[in-house]
Amino acid sequence: MIETKNSKRNILILFCLIFVTVSAIPYAHAVRIKDITDIRGVRDNQLVGYGLVVGLNGTGDGKKTQFTQNSLTNMLQKLGMTVVDPEDVKVENVAAVMVTALMPPFARVGSKIDVLVSSIGDAENLQGGTLIFTPLRAANGEIFAVAQGPISTGGFSAEGSGASVQKNFPTVGSVPDGAVIEKEIMGNFNDKQNITLALNTPDFTTASRVAEAINKEFLINSPAKTLDAGTIEVSIPSQFKENTVAFVTAIETLDVVPDSISKVVINERTGTVIMGQNVRISTVAIAHGNLSVQITERADVSQPRAFSDGQTVVTPNTSINVNEENPPIYLVESGVSIAEVVKALNAMGVSPRDLIAIFQALKSAGALQAQLEII
Repeated sequence: MIETKNSKRNILILFCLIFVTVSAIPYAHAVRIKDITDIRGVRDNQLVGYGLVVGLNGTGDGKKTQFTQNSLTNMLQKLGMTVVDPEDVKVENVAAVMVTALMPPFARVGSKIDVLVSSIGDAENLQGGTLIFTPLRAANGEIFAVAQGPISTGGFSAEGSGASVQKNFPTVGSVPDGAVIEKEIMGNFNDKQNITLALNTPDFTTASRVAEAINKEFLINSPAKTLDAGTIEVSIPSQFKENTVAFVTAIETLDVVPDSISKVVINERTGTVIMGQNVRISTVAIAHGNLSVQITERADVSQPRAFSDGQTVVTPNTSINVNEENPPIYLVESGVSIAEVVKALNAMGVSPRDLIAIFQALKSAGALQAQLEII
């Protein structure tokens, strides 16, 4: 009786393990649609502006930077100051900068965003400076934000009479929450009749799987259809009219298994080799050996006898040793997995540099069933 209970318990445990393993297989490589697609039209907008940084401790632009002097003169005149001679305006404590920022989608008036400040003159250091009122424009020339505030460089620069030290780049800094949105990008997301998903990495199989997952989830007249390898158009179902946000939320949480082409990426500068899981090799025999040449040069001194008219002569003595390895030939069967390929290459004791040469030779021989990309 005890043995029967133990057997039943073991069978139950085994069944549970098999069920958990089998259930996990389809989702082992599944990712959210949110992580592999973007919604067309929902993106950041780049902003740029020209401004001045003041309050520097003599580390600003020099006298030869005329545009900084002109900008400071114009700013003072706009503030009601009369500048008799622009040449008298000193700019050692002022630096001309370019201000850049990313305006996120759906940013509203009054929202704050970070800005990046970069010197465009010959300023040595922006540390301790303050960015003055700077309008930020989009590509169409319209002003969408205004930046101002103290700069954080995240580094420093110090110099003495005989030595100097510098951390990071003090000519570039940031102003956290330094820009205020003054104009919104018009558009009502909830009024959309359809949305377009763009794959980060276009692939016909992945696009089909995304459309299939969406249609399987909603089961309403197949709302999703693929337009090409990187685009999926999704119609808004009637129950989500005027509530597009909820529909997008439901789509983003769906899981799909993305597909990819077989590829081997090689970086010859660092000796790095990356292989995808779908890489296959046709039946091929591989042999890879190294030829080492060692040259040793020694100088022999020939000394004349005492009281002779001879001269001391230095004679070079060179020895050359050539050693060529004769490794065995390894046979790799057709259709092997990436794990078997790595196992075979490890058995040959190849280094990353040797691996690069082997893959290039496999590609030339037509035995590598994958793309070979060299970066």
